[in-house]
Parts: sequence; C-alpha cells; structure tokens
Amino acid sequence: MKKEKYRLTVKRILMSIKPYRLRVAASLFCALITVALTLYIPILTGQAVDCIVGSGQVDFGAMWDILKTMGILIVITAAAQWTMSHINNQITYQVVKDIRTQAFHKLEILPLSYIDSHRHGDIISRVIADIDQFSDGLLMGFTQLFTGVLTIGGTLIFMFAINPVIAAVVVLVTPVSLFVASFIAKRTYTMFQRQSQTRGELTSLVDEMLGNQKVVQAFGYEKEAQEKFQAVNEQLRIWGLKATFFSSITNPATRFVNSLVYASVGIAGAFAALNGLLTVGQLSSFLSYANQYTKPFNEISGVVTELQNALASAARVFELIDEEPQTPEPADAKVLANVKGEVSLSNVSFSYDPQVPLIENMNLAVKPGWRVAIVGPTGCGKSTVINLLMRFYDVNSGSIQVDGQDIRGLTRESLRTSYGMVLQETWLKAGTIRENIAYGKPDATQEEIIKAAKEAHAHSFIKRMPQGYDTVIAEDGGNLSQGQKQLLCIARVMLCLPPMLILDEATSSIDTRTEVRIQKAFASMMEGRTSFIVAHRLSTIREADVILVMREGRIVEQGTHEQLLQQEGFYAALYNSQFAS
Repeated sequence: MKKEKYRLTVKRILMSIKPYRLRVAASLFCALITVALTLYIPILTGQAVDCIVGSGQVDFGAMWDILKTMGILIVITAAAQWTMSHINNQITYQVVKDIRTQAFHKLEILPLSYIDSHRHGDIISRVIADIDQFSDGLLMGFTQLFTGVLTIGGTLIFMFAINPVIAAVVVLVTPVSLFVASFIAKRTYTMFQRQSQTRGELTSLVDEMLGNQKVVQAFGYEKEAQEKFQAVNEQLRIWGLKATFFSSITNPATRFVNSLVYASVGIAGAFAALNGLLTVGQLSSFLSYANQYTKPFNEISGVVTELQNALASAARVFELIDEEPQTPEPADAKVLANVKGEVSLSNVSFSYDPQVPLIENMNLAVKPGWRVAIVGPTGCGKSTVINLLMRFYDVNSGSIQVDGQDIRGLTRESLRTSYGMVLQETWLKAGTIRENIAYGKPDATQEEIIKAAKEAHAHSFIKRMPQGYDTVIAEDGGNLSQGQKQLLCIARVMLCLPPMLILDEATSSIDTRTEVRIQKAFASMMEGRTSFIVAHRLSTIREADVILVMREGRIVEQGTHEQLLQQEGFYAALYNSQFAS
C-alpha cells in the first residue's frame, strides 16, 4: 500500500512538472554542458601534468595553451551552471504555485461537512508548511539530481576510455553505495511522513489555542493546554529526531563506500602506472574522475533524504486536492434572477450523521415578502434549516424550491447572493472598516457605505474610531466589542440589500436600546422581502407573518404569534417561560 501511494505521489509530481517540460529540457541541456566540460577538465589537467617530463624539462608553451583552454571552459561551465539553477528555480516555484492554487481552489469547493469535520490547523499546515517542504525537496532534486546522474554516467565513459580494467573495479564497488542509500531511504520516508502528520497536529493545536485564548484563560485551561502542547511537541521531536537520524547517516555511509572506491582506484592505478599501462598524467585524471564519480553519490543521498520529506509532504497535499468536492452544479444550471422570494420545502429530510436523524419530512410554503420566524430549543434544527436554504448542505431527500425552481438546479452563486445573511457568530476580515462593510459590494461608494452604516446604527461608533472608516481592525475584529462587530455585519447586509434575508440571532450581542433601533431598521429592510428569522428571544418575532415552532427536527406548530398563544401548546410554554412574572 505504501509503495503504491509512493508511486502515485511521484506520478502526480511528474504530471505537475509536465507543463514545463521545455524548461526541464533546457535545464537538462545546461546540466549536460556543465557535466561534459567539468569532466573534460581532468583530461586537460592530465595533459598538463604530462608536459612536465622531468627536472628542467617542462613544455611551457603547450602547458600555457592547455591552461587558457581550461580557463575558457571554466567560465562556460559557470555560466551554464548559473543558467541551470535559474531555470530550476523557475520550474520549482511555478509547480509549487500551481499545486498551492489547486489546494486553495479545492478548499473553496469542498463541502462544509469536510471543513466542519477536520481540524483547521491541519488543513492550513497542508496548504502552507507541507507545500514549503515539498518546494525545498523539489528544488534540491532538480539542482543536484540532474547533474549527479549525468556526472556518474560521464565519468564512467571517460574512465573506460582511459583504462577499462580500473573502471570495472569502480563499477563493481558502486552497488554497495546504492544499496546503503536505498536501505536508509526506505526508512526515512515513513519517518518524514509521520513527522509531517504530527506537524499538522501541532499547527492545529496552536491555531485552536490562539483563536480561543480568551476562553482558555477564562476557564483556566492554560495548564491542560500546555500539557497537550508538550505531548504533541514531544511526538514531533521523536519523529523529527528519528527522521533526521536516519537521513544523517546516509551521507557518512555513502562517503565510506566512496572512499573505498577512491582507494581501489589509487591502488589499481599505481600498479598500472608502475607497469607502464598508464602515464602519471592519466593516473591523476583517473583519480580526479574517481573523486567526481563518488561525489554525486553523496549529493544524491542528501537529495534522496530531502525527496523523502518532499514526497511525504506532497502526499498530504494531494490527499487534500483529491478530496471529494461538493456536489457539482449541473451543466444547465440556471442563474436565479428577478427573485420574488417564494420559497417552499417539500418532504425535506436531512441529517449530518446517517445514524442520527435530524430533519424528517419537513414541508413549508412561504409566500413572497413573508417574515418567517423559526423558534425552538437548542439542537432542534433551526440553523440546519438555514444551512439547507443557503445550500451549504444538500438535502438527503425531498426538495427546496425558490420561485418554483429546485435550488439544486441553480448556480450556488446566484442562490447565495439572493440572500443577505447576518449570523450570531460574526466574522470580519483583517482590513479597514470600509472594506468590511463593502465585503459583498466592493465597488460601493463612500456615500452608500455611510448610509448602510447609519441604518445599522454603526456610524456613530465608527466616527469615534481613530481613522473613522479607514480604521484597520484586527482579524475577526479582535479590537472591537462583540456588539460593534455585529453592527458591522448588519451594515454589510444593508449595503447589498438582496431580495431575501436570513437573520440568525442577528441582535444577540447588541444592547437593548440599540436593538430597538436595529429592529426598526430591520423592519424597513424586510419590507417586501422574504425573511427568515431565527430567534431565541421571542419578543423579537411577534410581528412575523408565520412562526415555525421546531422540535427534534420537525415543525410541531405553525401560525402567527396570537394564534400560537391561543393554542396553548409548545410555543406558548416557551413564550411564557421567558416572560413569567
């Protein structure tokens, strides 16, 4: 299974490199020039040595010509090597950019069920840290693998040309080095894979603690958090140490074998020179080739270690990219336009977990412009209905229609932009207040933004900010109160004014006085617009056209406020419990 995964990962990487095959060919050409010229220089060195016949017998003219040739070749080699490195950088970072773009694009089309069921820190680690690890390994692979393989092949050709017998000695000892590198590489992949997974766990834990630091401190969870961090950090240390240990012994082991090769060449070459089979210059060339022949094995062993780390990281990224996306839109999906706001649910059933039923056979018919309030105890399915209306989740059975069209036959973008949504959980991005209000309408004018802020009763506190609408707020509005953040979210919806509204506990964090004003603004905004209001405070929904009372995933009561009170059922009990004297 591991071998198959390893093979598929390598295949995916090669497919990612395929669009840049012309650059790869150019890099190989530069590597070929670099290796060819580098390997030709020892021949010139040997010829220069042979120009020294004896004491006082030196052919300076011939030696000078050889040295000039060597100088020119060294300049050409340096230029080819620089060009190869530049091309390799371009290939590597372009491939990494493509893979990271694929990963981020997949995040945007993954079903919310995946996001909700996976730790966010681990997902972030895959898109950032793992791709960086892959980048480092790929760059080293391009830079040293090409030249290393070509150098090994080239030196063998030159050595066999000089003396086949001594070259055969080198070839016979070579498999030992390859066996040692392969033996260690198989173990390093597993270690690096576990190191990468543990790094994702640690990133997730830090992200979780950092994003909820106030809760951690409020409940005195610091000690438990520290213990949890130390446990995961210790695991990362263990796997990191094992991976580093196995990878670090690769180079010394191959160096030892390569030293045996060099010693074998030196001894065999010395006997050959004594018997007149080699000149001293040829022996010096042979020793130089033996050194150049063994050097790539050391480099490749280092590259193999990095590639193991890169492959382990790439496998995690490809796992994310290969995740099943949300149900694709049909080819003939329609764009929802000229929305009237007629919404109907027919025999809708849905559950997050097949083993735990939630909504079963829900039916609802909403006329255009109605205000529909959804109430009920925690966990009864109120927010789930909103998720289904927005098609964050698809129904298991039944259908939801808007203006007589099944929402599964509509484009998600047109459906979602037809709703304006204010949730209990506020979300603001790092940026200016102006950018946050204009999030759904980036081309809005300053006058439109101020008007929306005034309608949301946010203008007064914005003007008190240091730079007004240009004040930069932290991620998720960390330097604003919860009420101020919610007012900005309301202003964001008021700026767009879509044909339908969803208000999920939209005023839960606002003081009573401001809430009265907001309710008036909402009343004006909801005029003529189909609106779905989820509320725990029943005082906010008295004016609703219809109130849906939910319990255990089903609508148990339905009617106006007065009608439901007269029934003296579940709604009446809920209402009286909030206003009992």
